[in-house]
Amino acid sequence: MSAAQLLRHSLKLRSLQNAGCERSSLVRYFSSSTGSFVKENGVGKRTGGTRFSKHSQPAKELETFSLGVSRSYTWTRASNSLIPSAVGGLNGSFSCGQVASARPFSSGADLPPHQELGMPSLSPTMTEGNIAKWLKKEGDKVSPGEVLCEVETDKATVEMECMEEGYLAKIIHGDGAKEIKVGEIIAVTVEEEADLEKFKDYKPSSSAEPAAPAESKAQPEPSQPKVEEKAPTKTPEPKAPKNEEVSQSGDRIFASPLARKLAEDNNVPLSSVKGTGPDGRILKADIEDYLASVAKGGQREAFAAPGLSYVDIPNAQIRKVTANRLLLSKQTIPHYYLTVDARVDKLVTLRRELNPLQDASGGKKISINDLVIKAAALALRKVPQCNSSWMNDFIRQYHNVNINVAVQTEHGLFVPVVRDADKKGLGTIAEEVKQLAQKARDNSLKPADYEGGTFTVSNLGGPFGIKQFCAIINPPQSAILAIGSAEKRVIPGSADGQYEFGSFMSATLSCDHRVIDGAIGAEFLKAFKGYIENPTSMLL
Repeated sequence: MSAAQLLRHSLKLRSLQNAGCERSSLVRYFSSSTGSFVKENGVGKRTGGTRFSKHSQPAKELETFSLGVSRSYTWTRASNSLIPSAVGGLNGSFSCGQVASARPFSSGADLPPHQELGMPSLSPTMTEGNIAKWLKKEGDKVSPGEVLCEVETDKATVEMECMEEGYLAKIIHGDGAKEIKVGEIIAVTVEEEADLEKFKDYKPSSSAEPAAPAESKAQPEPSQPKVEEKAPTKTPEPKAPKNEEVSQSGDRIFASPLARKLAEDNNVPLSSVKGTGPDGRILKADIEDYLASVAKGGQREAFAAPGLSYVDIPNAQIRKVTANRLLLSKQTIPHYYLTVDARVDKLVTLRRELNPLQDASGGKKISINDLVIKAAALALRKVPQCNSSWMNDFIRQYHNVNINVAVQTEHGLFVPVVRDADKKGLGTIAEEVKQLAQKARDNSLKPADYEGGTFTVSNLGGPFGIKQFCAIINPPQSAILAIGSAEKRVIPGSADGQYEFGSFMSATLSCDHRVIDGAIGAEFLKAFKGYIENPTSMLL
């Protein structure tokens, strides 16, 4: 390049710097639903972003500037302002005089009005969910109240309904998609049918592949008053193609501490994972990729003893959440257990007398478990300290007696709730329990069917013949009642030397010692035993 060309180029840069630094407005683009942030004369303010692109003047030319030193940004010049078409973050002070090559990225401003649908939070403990199946296809018209898809949560499979009228333009996560974080985009809808074709290859910013390493981090770094030294843009650590197999020294497998911890937590044998780090070192990302492949239905390689046959069954979402909650319960709640044996002869007699009346009125038959639920609810009303939760700084005692009933299904363990069980009759409790149990088996429970319980009853006696067991507390509750089977025993009769048979049922109360002292737990079981042995008192 000649000296004259260099001079002209320098003058052009100087004029470009003055025009950019003196009369520029910086606009950071977000998605159409979040708005835009405008900085004018050093003062920042937020503006609505849904129709922002309609107020900007048409772009006349495209110029590229470097903001700071280590990041490049693409700007579109309007009449008197510089509007960025892609901004990944700000690092250091603004420099309008340096021209750097940058790859332009789409800001989404050329797309018609649309709505991104995120994974909804359908229960208080839900952090991620699975897509069971889509009931609508791409291109279908949707109306408010129509079911878009079925979402498998940590509790049940719940229908996701449409909130606005439009057309389903793009399904981001299809049938069977697993471990989708709450808020992650799963679909896009548009208002006009003519706009469907424009979203054929649409990818949300959260799920799109980063086009350059500089844009891979969305969080802005703290600004520094001085300009940092130039440094090359960070690039991902190159994967060594030569390391196709795990590098071992004897029996040792090289892995990072994070990778070893993650593998240990998920029972992943390191020998089954191929490392992509230096010299075949196993990284955390390698473990995550392995777990993702297993979650998608992939089979783990067999690393068992010769001749041992087995199959790996992927865990459903509800089973994983149940496992985590029960593990947390046993690790953090100081359990203790109290057991009583209650004679149930009068209870069986009362049930035998009530069921013909139920049949005559068309109601559901009353089971022993229904009578147990009613007795537990009335005992909680007598001893409200057991109807409480530990809240760290205080104990929350509930006025409502809502009994969760454990139901085992092929999909996992469900605990639907019978609300205000202390105020309902036996016929109503029997009807509700059977309806909730059927919903649990059909995997169609709604959040209202299992949320808000204050106490849990688990019965393994009637259906499975278990004599006695200790159940794990269902947090944030403070107690759970485990019911065993009834068995006949020989007991002393009314006269000396006489004996008679009696049926006894074992009931074990698991208590949180932070909330329920031993004497309080014993008082509850005394009240519960009184209702079981004299069941007519429950009708008063």
